[in-house]
Amino acid sequence: MNNHYCCQTATRGRNNTPRPASRWRRGVDIAGWIVPSAALALLPKCPACVVAYVALATGLGISMSTAAHLRTLLVMFSMASLVFVAARRMRRFMARGAGPH
Repeated sequence: MNNHYCCQTATRGRNNTPRPASRWRRGVDIAGWIVPSAALALLPKCPACVVAYVALATGLGISMSTAAHLRTLLVMFSMASLVFVAARRMRRFMARGAGPH
């Protein structure tokens, strides 16, 4: 007979109820939403502004084409981060709703 782990009940005094999230975990979850959202909101719309911000922050000058690519990369990174956070949240939500069979 083949026993599957998913079909077994708690043994040896173990409690399978989920623990509440710690403050650290909640802070990380909130930062996962805020940081990429703020980056998208504060990202300049034109490459000339990106050039100016990079020059102010680092003292280095970059070309307009590099600034355009950098802006596109930052938008893609921020969107990917938001999609990842949303998928992780959805996975937790679905796992909580599934419950034992």
